[in-house]
Formats: sequence, structure tokens, C-alpha cells
Amino acid sequence: MCPVPCPPRLFCRLPPEAPPAREVREGDRFTGITRKRSEVAQQRRSETPLTATRPSGRAPDELRPVRFELGAAPFAEGSCLVTVGATRILCTATVENGVPPWRQGRGGWVTAEYAMLPRATLERTRRERSGPRGRTQEIQRLIGRSLRAATDLGALGDRTVTIDCDVLSADGGTRTASITGACLALWQAMQGLVEEGELEAGPLRQLVAAVSVGIVGGEAWLDLDYAEDSTADVDFNVVALEDGRLVEVQGTAEGAPFRRAEMGEVMDLAEKGIGRLLELQRVEIAEADGV
Repeated sequence: MCPVPCPPRLFCRLPPEAPPAREVREGDRFTGITRKRSEVAQQRRSETPLTATRPSGRAPDELRPVRFELGAAPFAEGSCLVTVGATRILCTATVENGVPPWRQGRGGWVTAEYAMLPRATLERTRRERSGPRGRTQEIQRLIGRSLRAATDLGALGDRTVTIDCDVLSADGGTRTASITGACLALWQAMQGLVEEGELEAGPLRQLVAAVSVGIVGGEAWLDLDYAEDSTADVDFNVVALEDGRLVEVQGTAEGAPFRRAEMGEVMDLAEKGIGRLLELQRVEIAEADGV
């Protein structure tokens, strides 16, 4: 998926579209379209050899440098500036009394909004003034689902927590970094309610983190930056809880289909990467608690 809506061919991950392939009948089956797809996949593979070195020089199972800054937005109930390589996202948590009408009597609610600043990318991206586009809606729903999976909504009471994830700089993995940073912003907001005596214990029952994995030139790579993501044959986004349970697995054959065994390798890398991110989250929380 292209990281931003953009003019044709400006940021597109695929080479410029060729004219539609001519249908060729072999036996009783049309094979032209299938042949064209195979040719594109083969071209992509030839451009990235199996022994390819990552543009960043990282090992296949290596995360980009990760940094969290809790309290980056001092007026929000909770906030975290998350940096993953060159990707930087400000995550803020706002706590409000009351819940949506359909949620009344069923506990609290956690929702999320996601936006990309106009110059988070190489070229200016127009603001979504008429409402979030399809990609934006997909991402913010993913963030909300991920956070709710880690939260005891009943213990939250009749409160709504809105997480805003604003991308300051986009170099791949914005949705996964948003989830990882938003979790810490939510934790800080919940701790504030506990410290103020509003709640006896924080409703965030466990941490949640997310990471991307891709197959580039036949090799699985963890935590893709934009240069890697734009040439990936297969692109995965994986979200998991601290206890190891999966919240969401998004996997797409962008350039060529993948086999079940390759998916297993991807998931192993994702598990390793998420485990490391959870460790970093725990360190940040411990430092905030003065432990």
C-alpha cells in the first residue's frame, strides 16, 4: 500500500502501468493477464537479488532505532512522541466524560483518529478537509481496535478516550508506529485517572505493539522503511498483545503471491520485533514510574 494518497506515479510503489496485456488463448484458457503479472513479478525479483542487502544496512531481523518521549504534549491527558527511524508520530490521549449513545450502560470507549501533516512526505499532501479518506479511515479503525483489545472497557466507566495520531514525518510503518506509541499515550492518560482518584486501577490491562514485515527479493525483512516497502513483493502489518495473542494480521501480495511457509517466516519475524517493542515500552513505563 502506498503510504500516502498521491498524484499518479509520484510515490507509487509499482512501476508505471504498462498497457493491458493482450489476451492469448492457450488450449481453452486465457493466459495473457496471468503472463503479464508473472513478468512484472519476475522483473521485480531480478531488480532485487535474493542476496540483497537492505538499503539501511540493517540485518533482516533488525528494527530501526526506536525512541519514545512520554508527555511530549503537556496539555493532553496522555501523550507520546514515537520515533521509528525517520518516522515520527505524535500520539495524544484525550479523556472525556460520557460515551456514545449506543455504548451507554456497557462501559467506556477508546477510539482513534489518524492524520498526516502536509509535509510529512517528500511532496506536500493535501489536508483531508472534507473528511478522512479510505486509507485514513482504515488506519484509525485499526488503531482503535488494537487499543480496545488491550483495555478493560468496563473498568474505564462512562468515559471516552480519543487517541490522536499525527504523523510528523513518514518513512514507512506509520500505522504500526502509531499503535505502539498510542499505547503509551493511553497508559499515561489512564495513570492520570488513577492518580487523581478517579479510578482504582488503570483499565489498560496489557501493552500492545505493532510492526511491519515484508518480503523483498525473496527475503523476509522486519520493520520496513519506505525505500524497502516501496519494492516489497509482500507486505504484512502485525499487531499483538503483551501475552502473545494476535489482534490483527494484514498481509498483501503487492508484487507476487507468497507461500504458507513464507508467511510462517514473516510471523516469526513479527513476533520477534513486537517482543522487542514491548520491552522498550516497559522500559519507558518503568522510567516514568521512577522504578
